[in-house]
Amino acid sequence: MAVIARALLACSLFGSTFASYSLVDNFEGSTFFSNFDFFTGGDPTHGFVKYVGEEEARSAGLIEIESRYDGSQVVRMGADHKHVTPDGRPSVRVSSKKSYNQGLWIIDFEHVPGAACGIWPAYWLLGPNWPTNGEVDIYEGINLDISNTMTLHTGHNCTLSNESKYTGRLTTPYCDQNAPPPLGGNGCTIKADDPTSYNGGLNIAGGGVYATEWTTEDIKIWFFPRIAGIPSDIRQGSPDPANWGTPAALFAGNCSFTESFKDMQIIFDITFCGDWAGKPEIWEESPCSEVTSECKTFVENFPHAFKEAYWAIRYLNVYQKPADAPLGSKLHGQWKHRRSPHHHQHQHIDNQGR
Repeated sequence: MAVIARALLACSLFGSTFASYSLVDNFEGSTFFSNFDFFTGGDPTHGFVKYVGEEEARSAGLIEIESRYDGSQVVRMGADHKHVTPDGRPSVRVSSKKSYNQGLWIIDFEHVPGAACGIWPAYWLLGPNWPTNGEVDIYEGINLDISNTMTLHTGHNCTLSNESKYTGRLTTPYCDQNAPPPLGGNGCTIKADDPTSYNGGLNIAGGGVYATEWTTEDIKIWFFPRIAGIPSDIRQGSPDPANWGTPAALFAGNCSFTESFKDMQIIFDITFCGDWAGKPEIWEESPCSEVTSECKTFVENFPHAFKEAYWAIRYLNVYQKPADAPLGSKLHGQWKHRRSPHHHQHQHIDNQGR
């Protein structure tokens, strides 16, 4: 009996480890926005932006559901590109009603915000009480960047290993937001080396799929350009990361991926200027400074520059294994925070509902 008990326990443990992913949430088409809350407060990163609610965003054409000839639908959300905006450029920031602990996020982008002076788009995961429960920046960059910046922020001791295998380039290994500079305060970052994985390069290539896997051991990010082909297991709804080869980013090392990351919400936003894109030394090093001396001046007066400042999403699927489970609707009164990555210190604001 003892042998049988041990065998059953082993099966249980290994079954949990090697169990296949099951779809738990599908966000697409006409029901997409019913799964997200619109943030309308002041930008925590001090961006030159005016985040608007769902009704205003819809009436202004900042969000819409586009129908394709094949009957499919694409979710579009972005920023104003028609008006001079002295009070900040109208834009959209949404966060998922559900929170998650571990899993696999697969998103099919038809279009991502194009490069423009002052722009700062991001698709990311965020836990409550930042930085205690972590942050995962899956897609992010500023201004005229040509490559994606993938970053983790933690509130615990967390340092990446240089021995991990990924195609990107490690620029900072220290994830702990509370560690004193120069070791901490900016998150740990891997820069992508694939020009088709970010802004214009991604759009010219016809879009593509980002896949993010968070396990007890690590966090991995892959990108698959449509022009090169999306893995068949993703297209068939039975994703298996073991088949995907080397990821663009693999965050592993001296880090607890169960303690440092918890209760993560999905967030999309497009802000402008602020603590990163508009930081004086960043702006001055950019060709953008040849047009205007300050970021806000450009964003206010050149609306046509932001014609490509929108997301177009075919679907976002969340998969989990049997041991993982979503938390359901988030609690009211949860803090709101949109952090300032890499090149500057993060700043807190008062805890408020979103």
